[in-house]
Amino acid sequence: MKLFKKNQVIIYVIVLMLMTAGYLNYTTNAEKQASVETAIQMEASDDMQLAGIGDATLVNSNDVVDEDTSNTNDVDNKTNEVNTNQIAEFSNDTTNINEENVNQNNTTQTSTNSSNDYFVKSKLERDTMYSQMIETYEKVLNSTNSLETQRQSASQEIQKINEVKNSIMICENLISTKGFENNVVFVNGSSVSVIIGTSSEMKAEEVAQVQNIIAREMKAEIENIHIATK
Repeated sequence: MKLFKKNQVIIYVIVLMLMTAGYLNYTTNAEKQASVETAIQMEASDDMQLAGIGDATLVNSNDVVDEDTSNTNDVDNKTNEVNTNQIAEFSNDTTNINEENVNQNNTTQTSTNSSNDYFVKSKLERDTMYSQMIETYEKVLNSTNSLETQRQSASQEIQKINEVKNSIMICENLISTKGFENNVVFVNGSSVSVIIGTSSEMKAEEVAQVQNIIAREMKAEIENIHIATK
């Protein structure tokens, strides 16, 4: 009976120990599981926070890039508009300047051509007149009905005309060397008229140079020399 009681006590003790061990094991596992879950939750929370930070950084970066790109595009567009306007204004100014230059050149060219035409035409008419006079006197020389005195007079007139033509040619060439390329000389008896092509008023020394040329080559008096500009 005593042995049975001892065995019963031992069994009770063993059962109690097992129950205690089981309780302790359960408590430890629960704490470990809670710790693990807490760690997992914290890690997940940290990951979410990191993900949030990463997303925010990315979004901000895109916003900055988009904003910078937008600003850059705006600046580029404004710059292009300014450059286009400047180019257009420059082109318009250049076109206006070119048109003005062309108009001025055309006006100057027209004026120059008109002046040149005057001197060419005047010389041609003068030479034609002399040619007709010479032709008339030659008819007298060649006519069988002309008297000897008439032939002599006609011969003298032809010689005078040729001398005048030669003197005129020399005078016009000498005047051209003085800087007046456009000039024409007319002779009417003892009077000599000189037309000078110039856009400015002739200086006193220039007038004197022309007078000296005419007086020397045409044997004309200074008071009979008339100089005009065109």
